[in-house]
Amino acid sequence: MAEIRVALAAQARLGEGPVWCPRAAALYWVDSLEPALKRFEPATGKSKSWPMPDLIGSLALREGGGAVVALRRGFHLVDLDTGAVKPLHLPAEPDDTRFNDGKVDRRGRFWAGTMHFAGLPRQPKGSLYRLDLDHAVTRMATGIRTANGLGWSPDDRLMYYTDTRTNRIDVFDFDIAVGALANRRVFADVPEDTGFPDGLTVDSEGGVWSANWNGGRIVRYDPEGRIERVVALPVRRPTSINFGGAGLRTLFVTSARDGLDEAALAREPHAGDIFAFEPGMAGIAEPRFAG
Repeated sequence: MAEIRVALAAQARLGEGPVWCPRAAALYWVDSLEPALKRFEPATGKSKSWPMPDLIGSLALREGGGAVVALRRGFHLVDLDTGAVKPLHLPAEPDDTRFNDGKVDRRGRFWAGTMHFAGLPRQPKGSLYRLDLDHAVTRMATGIRTANGLGWSPDDRLMYYTDTRTNRIDVFDFDIAVGALANRRVFADVPEDTGFPDGLTVDSEGGVWSANWNGGRIVRYDPEGRIERVVALPVRRPTSINFGGAGLRTLFVTSARDGLDEAALAREPHAGDIFAFEPGMAGIAEPRFAG
């Protein structure tokens, strides 16, 4: 069994969106509700934070420098030297939705989705968007309750996609040349008593890793959607995962404190921290936004 350790005592309200940067040997991540974009260097223990002007769902590093982020109302560029945040594209979305998880495909396009967040049950008001290199935005899917984990198979023929409140991870056929989706079907059903599927990453062997919000665990599925292993965590609300470290052989896990009462926090003093463990295989480097 992999040894789970606290990599950073972050105590985040809603830690999300970890992205490893091999060039800087640093983990970028967000606290959606603080709201802030953050960076952590495991080798030195140093951290840095950039305040955001609104709720932040996800980030991607940018090939030309800085980052692209999905804030509550849309896509923005962040200058990591000055901290300046510049609106890029604000899609027309209902007032009771916000942007959430996002990821870059291996042609440098940034994908991010929205979620209904004005109470439960979540309504199917969200959408999935693709931000192209020329900054054009295309709505790729609708009827989403809580847009979450994204990832691609190592051969780029499949795109995995999570709508958390359906308790399901889906998979599309993916055309990387044009960024097109087809043939959506169920990849894995997640029983509600094991939590809700949240952030997702794909390893170099094609295994799909999913964080189970309220389930206190990380699940690895084989390429056929069968559970290959379950890794228990010391917190109930893991949110997202990303490979990093030397050789991309460490799995980093963000988590949340938000919504936990005092009794729950006493039982889970590390809620909101970032965890790490070595699962025995490597990940795939996250592409940078090429726009």
